[in-house]
Amino acid sequence: MNHSLLVVLIASGVAYGTPLLFASLGELLAERSGVLNLGVEGMMLVGAVMGFWSVQRVHVGSAALSLILGLIVAAFSGATMAAIHAFLVITLRANQIVSGLALTIFAGAVGLSSYIGSDLNLADNPSSHTFQPFFPNAMQKWPVVGPIVFGQTALVYLSWLCVIAIAYYLTRTRPGLNVRAVGEAPGAADAMGISVVKYRYVHTLVGGAFAGVAGATFTLALTPQWVNGITGGAGWIAIALVIFAFWRPELCLVGAYFFGALQALAPELQARNISLGPTELWTNALPYGATVVVLVLVSWRGAARRLGAPSALGTAYAREEA
Repeated sequence: MNHSLLVVLIASGVAYGTPLLFASLGELLAERSGVLNLGVEGMMLVGAVMGFWSVQRVHVGSAALSLILGLIVAAFSGATMAAIHAFLVITLRANQIVSGLALTIFAGAVGLSSYIGSDLNLADNPSSHTFQPFFPNAMQKWPVVGPIVFGQTALVYLSWLCVIAIAYYLTRTRPGLNVRAVGEAPGAADAMGISVVKYRYVHTLVGGAFAGVAGATFTLALTPQWVNGITGGAGWIAIALVIFAFWRPELCLVGAYFFGALQALAPELQARNISLGPTELWTNALPYGATVVVLVLVSWRGAARRLGAPSALGTAYAREEA
C-alpha cells in the first residue's frame, strides 16, 4: 500500500513542495507589504550555496548543530540579497519588476551563486550532514500516513509551523493588520502613524530569509549536494503560487504540494515504466509558464484586483511632506 503510486506521489509532493512553501511564504509577506520580489530564485540559489558551504566547512561538533547553522547562514544570505532589493525599490523607489529580475540575473545560476560554488570547490561533493526523516523507521512504515506524515524531515514540520504562525500573524495581531494596511493603502497607513518604510523593509528582508531557507532545503535535504541552478526555477513557481493562493498562507501549502507532486510525477512514472507522453517536457516548462502568468497578472491591474492582490502591490510609496 505504501508503495502505491498515489501514496508515493503525495509523500513526494510534501517533500518536493517544502522549498516551494518556504519561498512562497516569504514572498507572501513581502507582497502583503506592497513589495513585489521577483528575485526569489536568486535568493534561493544564494541561500542554497551558502547553507551547503557552512555545513561542509564549519565544524560545530554535531550534525544537528551543523544543519541548524546551515539554515541560519542560508537565511542570512537570502535576507542580505533581499536588502539590496529593498534599498532599490523602497528607498530609491526603483521599478520593482526590473530590480527583482536584475537580482535574479546577478545572483542566479550563471551569477553570484555559481561563482561562489565554483570558487569554493563545492560541486560534486555530497553534503557532510543532511536532514533525515524525523520520526522512527517503525512509524514511517505505518500504512498511508507513515510515508506521507512521518517519513518527512524536520524542515517539513517547520514549514507547517510557519504556515500557522504567518496565518495567525496576518489575521490576529496588530503588526499583521498593520502590514496589510501598508500593502492596501500606504498613504492612509502613514497618516495613522504606521511606518510604511519600516514595515516594507522588515517584511522584504524576512521574505528573503525564507527564500534562503528554501534554497538550503534543496542542498541539505532533497538533493544534498551543490550544482549550479539546483533550484531549477522553483523561485518562479513560488511567486506564482502566491497569486494562485490568493495571498493566503494555508492555500500556499496546498499549491506547493500540488506543484511538488507534479515535479515527482515524471521520474515516478518512468520508474514504473508508465508513459503518458512528454511529462518531463511540461514539468520542466512549469517555471517559465509560471513566470509568464506572474508578469501578466501583476501588469494587469484588473486581474490583480479580482484575485485579491494588495492594492499597492508593486507601487513605490513617497511620503507627502506638508
